[in-house]
Amino acid sequence: MRLLKNRLDDGLDGLAVCASFACMVHCLLLPVLLGLLPALTARIDPGPHFHAIVLALAAPTSAFALLSGWRRHGRPVPLAAGVLGLSCMAAGLALGEEGLAETAATLAGGLMLAAAHLGNWRYRRRACPASAR
Repeated sequence: MRLLKNRLDDGLDGLAVCASFACMVHCLLLPVLLGLLPALTARIDPGPHFHAIVLALAAPTSAFALLSGWRRHGRPVPLAAGVLGLSCMAAGLALGEEGLAETAATLAGGLMLAAAHLGNWRYRRRACPASAR
């Protein structure tokens, strides 16, 4: 049972890191693509609810993975970084389509969240004996 729990936690942290990376790529490349390819603007636009949906998916997934990791390894840094990252993402969402401030807050939040999950993954791996993996 513990092996299944460890694998589930690894999978959630991995999923969260991939999602944070996808968010970063979206934040950095979409404006460039939209600037270079004006004809595709209407087709690439993810819609007004895209960031809200991503945050709604990231928050519970991250909370579960980071809290589970904190219970196992006892280190508060990944959990605190995750809360800060989600807060930055929420601030970006609250800013709306305000350009640079929204992009900066969202990108910083995504990077912070990815770093939190990577740290959580490392600490969990160190806290678990090799036989439990």
